[in-house]
Amino acid sequence: MAVSVSPSLGLNSAPEEIQHPYIKFSEWKFKLFRVRSFEKTSEEAQTEKKESSEGRPCLEQSPAVPDKAGGQKPAVTQPALKPHSKFLKLSCGNRKAREKTSHQANLRHLCRICGSSFKSDVHNRSYPVHGPVDGKTQGLLRKKEKRVTSWPDLIVKVFRIDVKADVDSIHPTEFCHKCWSIMYRKVGRAPCEVQFPRKVAMEWYPHSPSCDVCQAARRGLKRKRHQLNLQLSKKLKTVAERRKQACKFRRRARAKVSNKEVMKKIANCSKIHLSPKLLVVDYPVHFVKSISCRICEHILADPVETSCKHVFCRICILRCLKVMGSYCPSCQYPCFPTDLESPVKSFLSILNSLMVKCPASECKEEVSLEKYNHHVSSHKESKETFVHINKGGRPRQHLLSLTRRAQKHRLRELKMQVKAFADKEEGGDVKSVCLTLFLLALRARNEHRQADELEAIMQGRGSGLQPAVCLAIRVNTFLSCSQYHKMYRTVKAITGRQIFQPLHALRNAEKVLLPGYHPFEWQPPLKNVSSRTDVGIIDGLSGLTSSVDDYPVDTIAKRFRYDSALVSALMDMEEDILEGMKSQDLDDYLHGPFTVVVKESCDGMGDVSEKHGNGPVVPEKAVRFSFTIMNITIAHGSQNVKVFEEAKPNSELCCKPLCLMLADESDHETLTAILSPLIAEREAMKSSELMLEMGGVLRTFKFIFRGTGYDEKLVREVEGLEASGSVYICTLCDATRLEASQNLVLHSITRSHAENLERYEVWRSNPFHESVEELRDRVKGVSAKPFIETVPSIDALHCDIGNAAEFYKIFQLEIGEVYKNPNASKEERKRWQATLDKHLRKRMNLKPIMRMNGNFARKLMTKETVEAVCELIPSEERHEALRELMDLYLKMKPVWRSSCPAKECPDSLCQYSFNSQRFAELLSTKFKYRYEGKITNYFHKTLAHVPEIIERDGSIGAWASEGNESGNKLFRRFRKMNARQSKCYEMEDVLKHHWLYTSKYLQKFMNAHNALKNTISPQASLYDPVGPEDSMESQDSMEF
Repeated sequence: MAVSVSPSLGLNSAPEEIQHPYIKFSEWKFKLFRVRSFEKTSEEAQTEKKESSEGRPCLEQSPAVPDKAGGQKPAVTQPALKPHSKFLKLSCGNRKAREKTSHQANLRHLCRICGSSFKSDVHNRSYPVHGPVDGKTQGLLRKKEKRVTSWPDLIVKVFRIDVKADVDSIHPTEFCHKCWSIMYRKVGRAPCEVQFPRKVAMEWYPHSPSCDVCQAARRGLKRKRHQLNLQLSKKLKTVAERRKQACKFRRRARAKVSNKEVMKKIANCSKIHLSPKLLVVDYPVHFVKSISCRICEHILADPVETSCKHVFCRICILRCLKVMGSYCPSCQYPCFPTDLESPVKSFLSILNSLMVKCPASECKEEVSLEKYNHHVSSHKESKETFVHINKGGRPRQHLLSLTRRAQKHRLRELKMQVKAFADKEEGGDVKSVCLTLFLLALRARNEHRQADELEAIMQGRGSGLQPAVCLAIRVNTFLSCSQYHKMYRTVKAITGRQIFQPLHALRNAEKVLLPGYHPFEWQPPLKNVSSRTDVGIIDGLSGLTSSVDDYPVDTIAKRFRYDSALVSALMDMEEDILEGMKSQDLDDYLHGPFTVVVKESCDGMGDVSEKHGNGPVVPEKAVRFSFTIMNITIAHGSQNVKVFEEAKPNSELCCKPLCLMLADESDHETLTAILSPLIAEREAMKSSELMLEMGGVLRTFKFIFRGTGYDEKLVREVEGLEASGSVYICTLCDATRLEASQNLVLHSITRSHAENLERYEVWRSNPFHESVEELRDRVKGVSAKPFIETVPSIDALHCDIGNAAEFYKIFQLEIGEVYKNPNASKEERKRWQATLDKHLRKRMNLKPIMRMNGNFARKLMTKETVEAVCELIPSEERHEALRELMDLYLKMKPVWRSSCPAKECPDSLCQYSFNSQRFAELLSTKFKYRYEGKITNYFHKTLAHVPEIIERDGSIGAWASEGNESGNKLFRRFRKMNARQSKCYEMEDVLKHHWLYTSKYLQKFMNAHNALKNTISPQASLYDPVGPEDSMESQDSMEF
């Protein structure tokens, strides 16, 4: 008995060299199980070979079934196996062997899973139980990221049936198309129309005298017929099957035609819709089908799209759904009126631009479909025009598009009826009757959400806050899930109103704001990056290709995919971008790409471990990589027009986190392993353009990445330079510490990422066979492979901190008069520091610290601090030197701290060269005891490189890492807010809530709330006689 295999399996479609091993496996597995138990002797093997050569069917020769009616391709068949000659001799006298053979033949007609016969299927489709899945299912599995490749694994997952231990004499070797469709629907998570026929899996037993399989096969046969010729019986059977299938196809075609005719009668739109014959251009058949309604076969009028992506006229589909039930007329997929949506704008624009002939006989004009109604309104007396015409001769407009007066006129009779009913039944309450009618209409169309809101308004409860507002409140007040839920229940119980939304509503609002929601495309596609767009939080090590010899990375890291995060950030500031285009009169700008400049920051957060008191403290360090969108420009004409610029580039509210990892920033191997996939994505985005729909228009974006938000320690780490105590003092030039101290001002930027890579190759290969010192002098301090490209610049925040630490040291040395006695002991130096700390705490309220930070540096670097320190120094000459040094520093500081020095401090910018020269002169003369033959890294950068960087970038302060540093406290607060037992999930929550905290969409709600609080609080202070403590409590309570 031949068993057909579906053509979709494609077993022999590929060349033999590239076929998957499973394909060959599926062809010979059945033979193997059948023949394996037959131990042939050499004589029997020769006999069988001789028989097969004479033309008898055997395993190697499988006759193909002729083409079926309808032009279908011939199905691959597998003939019944010929038993061994030894068993043929025995079968003549052995009835059991014959019954066993017929039992196996009967099993080949049954489905392994549900037990149904293949004869019930018109197309006789079946699939092998053992072997690879077909091409269609394989494509769906890849789309759903399933790793199943064979039918046994898929059957176990869907039906909980293990077929790997099947025996051919007991179990069927194929399953039916119904079971295949159930598996396909389960994998695709689509609503399954075909239900599994049995609640319990089909059980199969060995052959017995009371065998159900054989009795069902014999049922209905009157007598045993004589054995016919094998080839003749096959031919007759094939002809009969063809005739039977042809009859079935004709019946189905007639039913399909009659079904179409019924739907056309239901739609009844021949007088209002245009025929495709009126098209001016003779388009291809496929194009005409795509712009025609599937029901009436006219050109689409007011097109709508179902959830199964079929397009119909609105009137036609609504009438068919009302009469024939809630199913798509094309594919019978469940469909409701509420599921209908408008097609994409590109399709509508193509449809409206089609040129059609006017159907009026006296008119020979050709108009676009968009202007057809306006044109037809001029033919008042023509009966051949296809449009609704009212008595006034104009197209009948929708009720909501009318003026209030016209609405009253059209609804006058209905209004009188409703008023009469209200007077009779509801005491004249017309409003309640109308609202109830509207409520019932919403419920009838399954729009229960709007109905619930309307019912809440009718009962005086209000609809409450929007989920986005509740999410903004939760994120900005750092409430955990349990704290928010407790507040939600308390407010609902006290007020009786649902003011706050439940947590599941907040989670739905989160999805829109997090990366992975908006679809996008890259042209050309990104190299080595997946084209999927629904990618959320992923493991930080997901893109790392590791081998056995690689450094073992044992850390927890969570990140977003770089391109998906950039898309989410752009869509979050969509309103700002469109507003900027409007202000520049570029509303209809559809040309060249938007250029987006991105600032990258990366820094360690230090020890973030939870301190609970007992036992030794185990430091747990973390690193964060983040980015900030600085500005967006458009090439308009010969100039670049700026449509967006970040007003506060150093705020933590605009510094979006991209990657969080529990690692030490000085661990070069771990840092390389986690950030390398992220840097690979960035490099791929540099040579591609992003296609993103914004404001209903598909727009193009190009990205420029600038890695400037790194402190000196991390720059040396990622650029492969030696540590900060190296002889090569600067990350911008090749100067040594001695050269920098002898020439404090005259240096230029010479280092770059490409040059560092070349020097690393020289360091690694040593092509000139030099000694270690000579090689080190040649590569200028490069000792590791650079893996992140940074822009040679100065970090303004760490520049302030480093310079403040140096001034703090100068104050101590001046107190001890080191210019007189340079050989002071260590105990004396500690005593000077204690004296300085005590005096600063007394006069300036500056508490001693273990390590310099930004706040201490800001308070220390003032003229008041110098005056306080001068009280401890006896020499008046040293007073003047200290005052002049601080005065020069305070004049230079605004140049590298301001976001735009040319606008904010033009005078300081012009005088910077003179001030830096004088500052260097003071260091080399008055403070020679400290700076003879040496100088600090940040003093060198401040004096030598600031003017060149300002000339190149326009600013230093705007590109600082201050926003990333400000996010350190947020990390600790979000970690406390999302405390979990598993650190892996904890990092996911921290990354998610940190991203939401930087959302501009949520910030607008909080800004509105703060503005409202500021307007209310002054009035409260005027009229309410409360103290300061009570007013603070009232302000805190107002936040909820």
